[in-house]
This record gives sequence, structure tokens and C-alpha cells, in this order.
Amino acid sequence: MPKQRLLIKGGRVVNDDQSVEADVYVEKGVVQEVGPDLNPKPPSGLTVLDATNKLVIPGGIDTHTHLQFPFMGTTSKDDFYTGTKAAVAGGTTMIIDFAIPQKGCSLIEAFDTWKNWADPKVCCDYALHVAVTWWSDKVKEEMKSLVQNNGVNSFKMFMAYKDLYMLSDEELYAAFSYCKELGTIAQVHAENGELIAQNTKKLLAMGITGPEGHALSHSEDVEAEATHRAIAIANTVNCPLFVVHVMSKSSARMITNARNEGKVVYGEPIAAGLGTDGTNYWNEDWAHAAAHVMSPPLRPDPSTPDFLMNLLANDDLSVVGTDNCTFDTCQKALGKDDFTKIPNGLNGVEDRMSVVWEKGVYSGKMDENRFVAVTSTNAAKIFNLYPKKGRIAVGSDADIVIWDPEATRTISAKTHHQANNFNVFEGMVCHGVPVATISRGKVVYHDGVFNVTAGQGKYVSRPPFSPYVYERVKQREEVN
Repeated sequence: MPKQRLLIKGGRVVNDDQSVEADVYVEKGVVQEVGPDLNPKPPSGLTVLDATNKLVIPGGIDTHTHLQFPFMGTTSKDDFYTGTKAAVAGGTTMIIDFAIPQKGCSLIEAFDTWKNWADPKVCCDYALHVAVTWWSDKVKEEMKSLVQNNGVNSFKMFMAYKDLYMLSDEELYAAFSYCKELGTIAQVHAENGELIAQNTKKLLAMGITGPEGHALSHSEDVEAEATHRAIAIANTVNCPLFVVHVMSKSSARMITNARNEGKVVYGEPIAAGLGTDGTNYWNEDWAHAAAHVMSPPLRPDPSTPDFLMNLLANDDLSVVGTDNCTFDTCQKALGKDDFTKIPNGLNGVEDRMSVVWEKGVYSGKMDENRFVAVTSTNAAKIFNLYPKKGRIAVGSDADIVIWDPEATRTISAKTHHQANNFNVFEGMVCHGVPVATISRGKVVYHDGVFNVTAGQGKYVSRPPFSPYVYERVKQREEVN
């Protein structure tokens, strides 16, 4: 990949802590200079991008994707090529996907499988969280090896998907304890799998088979209870906790309260949960309703997105992911007679940045610096990528977006770059549009035109003991 020499002129450089009028000079994929009126020599071979009246921000980091994920009898529609290509069109320059082994299977083999899928296809940088779907001494050994040899510093545990991925409290306790010992982040899918199973039986017996049954079986209580339990278990063993896809007010309140009590816990709302709601499950068009099915579901309380955005703006919630896991109408139709068979997942990887700008910044809930924090910097800090990622400064990777805060775009499946035939944000008008996206110093998207090659992205190793997370944890250990 040829390394361009780039000069971004006349923009306002926005980091999570400050905004300054400055030019940015990039060479060899790295930021070399940030300052006023830069004039790098020689002028020949220099690409100049005009950012007058625009913001120059760190590329987005999507902490939660499932590209080409084999799940529920099919495989998600966006693969590592279309998914990352759509990401850069939306201003995201790094994704963190999940390697998920079946129960009883090797974590290292799962990691290798996903990495082999991704490496030849990715258009931007990526990393992999690894799921712990069962527990044994072998799992412990493999977790240690992944941390030491493969740059993994986060493991995901499922409290839902009974008989598929779900761990018991005893296993969660053991997994969290070991995550802490390794200096990694414990992530949880927080829903009570037993309650979901019981609710589902009851609903099917009543003859409720449509997508609304999914929302009813995964009620808010189911999410809030598991969130509370995960926080309690993690706190008992002093393990930092990252709650993925926070979808409800009650779950978000649990996280807010825990943080107010000084517990080391981070909450990740997703673009869909901030941009739309669960009233869609009662839509008369089955395909429309099914397109919104994911776990935990979007909440039918229409004030939820606003509520979650306020918490995100005020640091009660920390980062925005997407849980991007797309299935087209035909794939969703696997569950046409039974909501439990509708593949779970929806889009977001392309639209995340614009949705957060529209619902967060344009609405007046957060400023441009907080926008950078929740779309990029906080993720980089939590997952120990900072300041190579998540910041525009000398020595940082040149993952940069020129962002037009005044421009608008209308989201539609007709114009998006994702492989899916449906978009849950259909018709939403968003302020905040990426004009140009730069990945590792190369302009990969500019004014609607791509310049990407499959496989040009790199796998990024993440060392354990992220200081942002573990300084407090270590100090508590010592003091106690």
C-alpha cells in the first residue's frame, strides 16, 4: 500500500480534550506535524486536502461488529470487505469484531479462523475480541496464550443464548477472576438466558410467533437483572467490566449507579439503540419488524434513545458500538413462523458516526469533543490502543476523518454501502457527514469515491493492562 504524503489544511483539529485550528501533515501512515500554516517540503508528491470550515477528527472505532458471522443457521450478510468498506464511508477506520467458538471448541482455533477470514478482506484496521463460551483448564491456557501471543485483551461472556453460549454464575466468576489476572477486559452480553427460555415457552404456547414475541420474551427486566448480576460478580473479584449493547433504561441505570459507587464498569450503547426504538416490532409489515430483531432487543419505550444519549453525553455510558450483524429479508424469513428462529442482528457500521452526531451533537446533548470521545478515544483508551488510535497528535496513526458538521445526508438502503437490503435508520436525515476518510495515511474515501483494496487493513495487537482501566484496579489491590 503506497504511503501518501498528505497535508490536511485549514481545518479544526478536534480531540476528546480540545479543539484547535491547525493543519495536519502525514507521512508513512503516521501524523508527523500538527500546527498552523504547515508547509512541508518538498511540495512535489504532496496531496493537499482542504478542510476549511470542517472538523478534522480521529477515525471512528466501532467496538462491536459481527462480520460474516455464522449464526442461527446462516451467515451475516456483510463480510469483512463490504463491512469495512461501509465503515470507512461512514468515518470509521477501525472495527473490533468477535471470534466466537462453539461450546467445547478451541478459542485459539476460533481466533485463527476469524483472522483468516478478515486478513485478505479488510479495508481498514481491525482487532478481535474472543468469546469464552465454556470453561475448563484448557480455556484458561488458551486465554493466556491469546493475551501473550495474539494481542487479545478482551474476552466476552454470554449470560444469554442458553445451551449455545451461556455461562453459569460459577463459570462467570472463574472467567472474570482470570480476566483480571491476565489484565484484560471482561465483556458481557447481559441478559438472563433462563428467563428468556421460560418467557419464550409461554409466548409460543399462547400462539405468539411474530417478531413482537422476541421483544416480549427479552423484556427489560431480563437485561437489567443480568447487568446487575454481572456488575456484582465482576466487582467481587475486582475485574473491570464492559457491558456490550446496553439497550434499556433500566440496564443503563444499573451501570450509572455502579459507576457512581466507584465500580470499574463501562457501558456500550449501540447506534440502533440511539437512533430508533422497539415500536418497530409491532409494525404490520413482517419483514420490517423482523429486520429490527436483535438481542437484547430495541425497547418499545420511545423515550429510550434520548435517555441513553443523555447518559452517553454525561459519561455514564462510555462508547458507541453497533453490533453490526446484518441479515437480509430472506435470511430473516427463516423465522417466519417462529420468532426464535429469526436471525438476530441489524446494521450500523456505516451510519454510527452520523447518527451520534445528529442525535447527540446536533440536538445539543454533547459537544464535538465528547463526540470524539464516545466514537473513538474512549474505545482506544479502554482497549489499550491509545494514543496510536483515537487521537490526532504527532506519532499517532493517520486514521483521520474530515467531517462536515453542517452537511446533511439521508440514510437509505438504496444508497448505503452495506450488503443488506434493509436499513433500520431508513429516511433519517443526519447532520454530520464524512467528506474524507484516511486509513493509515491513505485516503480511502473522498467525496463519495472509494480508493480501497481488500486486505489493506491490518490486525492490531492490544497489550493487556490498559492503564486507563487498570491503574485504578492495581492501586485498589495494593491498598486492600
